[in-house]
Formats: sequence, structure tokens, C-alpha cells
Amino acid sequence: MKILTIIILVAVSLINWNEIVAQTILSTGIRKVKDLIVYQDSLFYSAFPSVVKRPDGEFLVAFRRAPDRRLFGQQGISHTDPNSYLVMVRSRDGETWTKEPELIFAHPFGGSQDPCLLQLNDGTLICTSYTWGLIRPDADSILKRKLTLVQGEAKHSHAFTFMGGYLVRSVDGGRTWNGPIYPASVPADIQVDIFGNKLSAYNRGALCEGKNGRIYWAVAAKDSESPSKTSVYLMTSDNQGLSWNYSAPIAVDKKISFDETSIMETPKGDLVAFLRTADMPNEYSCIARSTDGGKSFQWQSLGFYGYPLHALKLPDNRVLLTYGYRHKPYGIRARILNAECTDFTSAPEFTIRDDGGNGDLGYSWSEMMDQNRVLVAYYFNHNNGNRYIAGTIIEIDKK
Repeated sequence: MKILTIIILVAVSLINWNEIVAQTILSTGIRKVKDLIVYQDSLFYSAFPSVVKRPDGEFLVAFRRAPDRRLFGQQGISHTDPNSYLVMVRSRDGETWTKEPELIFAHPFGGSQDPCLLQLNDGTLICTSYTWGLIRPDADSILKRKLTLVQGEAKHSHAFTFMGGYLVRSVDGGRTWNGPIYPASVPADIQVDIFGNKLSAYNRGALCEGKNGRIYWAVAAKDSESPSKTSVYLMTSDNQGLSWNYSAPIAVDKKISFDETSIMETPKGDLVAFLRTADMPNEYSCIARSTDGGKSFQWQSLGFYGYPLHALKLPDNRVLLTYGYRHKPYGIRARILNAECTDFTSAPEFTIRDDGGNGDLGYSWSEMMDQNRVLVAYYFNHNNGNRYIAGTIIEIDKK
């Protein structure tokens, strides 16, 4: 009798669990298929991926790779490293990846961060990044200019100075890269590099190519010293990234900082930007919208936590929004928005994974595998261990 009771209870539990899973899929429109490893090496700290699918079906994942300095006696993890390079792996199916990364670019003055890939309609690849240079901690007084400095672990021995943004281009599927190209600076940016020049535009986040062929790039700029904060502005290019022009502010506030931003164009032609924030109530991320082609924007809170965000236009024009969840339970989450991204307050959240070791993870980037499967790439760790490039395949239900 006891055995029969246990069997019945287990059966009921399974039925209830299946109902919960079915309801989650029904409400979010997302089903998880599997997790996978894109790239991992115990000697390296790998992070900040971006992904594109080539016209021939090949997938490219770019990321930042630097030595794991804990192996050299450093106590913790740092995002500034003089040996931080932009590298890339390839896949024919989105599941199995080349083992040895290809070098995209190694900056001659310092470590590079956050390679952000954009594939143009003609197949040209653009990869944006920015640089931190190793320097003396008192370099600003020696050079007699106000530098943006980040102190190293041994504060008395070294620091890193911010060098601004750049981009490289490829017309042969990432086999060779040309550049670097240094974009114009944002007029409001108050930062200078070690040479005294205004910093070239920079940011982490997805760019987009509009229907008119113009490239839109949401960039960050430090526009206030007291309080110290950054805002986000729009840069545009009409010649495939060879040169850039300042357009307009995207999100500016007296107290709130905005940075790491992805931008996209909706079917109606609106430009929609998804922004990471600092000093925002509840740490909520924000959305900004332009209805005049990028001449002006209005921003507001998304009403939920998670960053940085990436927006992928699905085949039916809905938008898959993915982001890191950097509080417990650490992991990656997603929502499906309508084509114009107007239902962000009501779109249900889906947990892609919640088994991360701490908040040093995320920076998701998504790409279609076929008509209903999506590869979501991001960086991850378990128990504060080795940082690696991970991926999750999800299926998107049709409307």
C-alpha cells in the first residue's frame, strides 16, 4: 500500500511539473533545448562575446581573452589587462566550435575589450572595441592632464588609463581585418587620452544597419565629473563604418549613468535602444526610443532588472531580449517583445539558466540558428571558477 501511494505521489508530482513547464513555455514562448560550451581554457579569462551567422551558414563568436591572473598570484578577477585581445571561434552548426581562437586584433597600446560584431547586408563585418593602457598610478600628475584611471591590484605599482574606442573591418568573413579605425568623439565627452586628445567614441553593445543603409551606434561618454557619470549618445555612419558622425543624445540625466547599450530598428522605423544604468532605482535597465530617425530620443525605465541587454529580431519581427541576471540566482534571462518593443512591462520573463557562480557573467548576444532555434552566447562561471564562453540553444514558439 505504501509503495502504491509513493508511485501515485510521484506520478502526480511529474504531472504537476509538466504542467508548470508547459505553462512557462506557453506564457513566454521560449523552450530551452541545451547548454553548451563555445570556448573554454583554464589558462584564460574569456568574456564579453558577440555572435553573427554568415550568409553561408557559418557562425562566428568573437570575445575578449586575457590570462587568468589568479594563476599569476593575483587575488581576484579584473577586466583590465594589458594582454587582453580580441579573438574568434567558428562553427558550422552552432554547437561544435573550433578549438583554437583566431586573432581579430591586438591593440599596440593596451588591452582590448568587448568585441561587438555587426554584419552588414553585403556581408562586411565590423567589430567595435575599446582599449585600456597600462600606466603609472601617478601618470596624470606626470603628464599634467586629467586621465581616466583604474588602479591595478597593487595600487602603488600600476594603473590603467582609458584610451577610447576603435573598430576593425573584414570583407572576407573574418579571415583578415583592416584597421583600426578611430571614430569621432562625442562632443559632450570630457575625457582625454594620454596624448591629450578627446577620446574616440566607444561602447559595449549591438550596432544596427538601418533600412537606409546607415549604421547606428549607441556610444557612452563621460559628460560629468561631479557627479561622475556617463550618458549614451548616437553616432552614425553612412559609409559602412569608415567614418562616423555625432547625431544626438539617447539618454542623459543629472544623476543616473547610462552605458552598455544595444540599438535596433523596428519595422515602423523607430530606433530602440536598451540601456544599462547605474544609480537607477532598483537597478532597473532602461529603454529609449526615437521616432525621427535618430534626431531625438525619449527614455524610460524598463521596470525590471538585468543587464547588459541584447535585442534580436525574430523571423516574425518579434524581438528576443536577453540579459545577464547578476544577483542570486545568477544566470541568463530573456523576454519576447512585440515587433515595436512596446510591451516590455507585460512581457513575461524566462530563465535560461540560474546556476552561475557569481555576478561576473552574462553579456549575452543572440543569433538565429534556423526559423525557430536561437543560439544565445554569453560568458559564465561556476563557483567563481574559470570564466568561459557558454551558449544555450532555445526554441521560440510561433505566434
